[in-house]
Amino acid sequence: MIKTVYLFTLLSFVLISCQAEKNVSKYPNTVGDAAFDEKLDEAGFKKCGAGKNAPFSFQYYHGTRQFGYKGEKIAIIEQLKKENIYSEKMINGYITVRFLVNCEGKTGWFRLKHMNSDLKDVLLDEELENKLLKFTKSLNGWMPKEIEGLKVDYYQYLTYKIENGKVSEVLP
Repeated sequence: MIKTVYLFTLLSFVLISCQAEKNVSKYPNTVGDAAFDEKLDEAGFKKCGAGKNAPFSFQYYHGTRQFGYKGEKIAIIEQLKKENIYSEKMINGYITVRFLVNCEGKTGWFRLKHMNSDLKDVLLDEELENKLLKFTKSLNGWMPKEIEGLKVDYYQYLTYKIENGKVSEVLP
């Protein structure tokens, strides 16, 4: 009888621990991690480590540089002015493009978020969003980031503040 209770208890723990492992694997390693999406992402973009499913990517604020772009943010603003990107619509809000910079300074896994001035998730102007996404993808001055001597992937974002259909500010 004691052997039966012991065996039942042991099997219960094994089944519970197996179930817990399945639940944990559904979640990203870090809040905000993007998963590869074959509809959105280029198959050729490689993360450091174990390919497209590399275990960890840092956020933009980790490491020694706050903004790792050649020429800093001013270079991006100057390039944006040259492109003269605007909307015919008199819209106000924010368009954020978040992406991954790999250990070679190449970018991929772009994600868009749009909000009105009240920070509500609203499509502002699809054409403007596409232009800003294309512009962000064209930026090629992102610098690889090193943490403790190891080149790492990191997430970066650019938020374009839109006032009266024009980009009035680039954040961060």
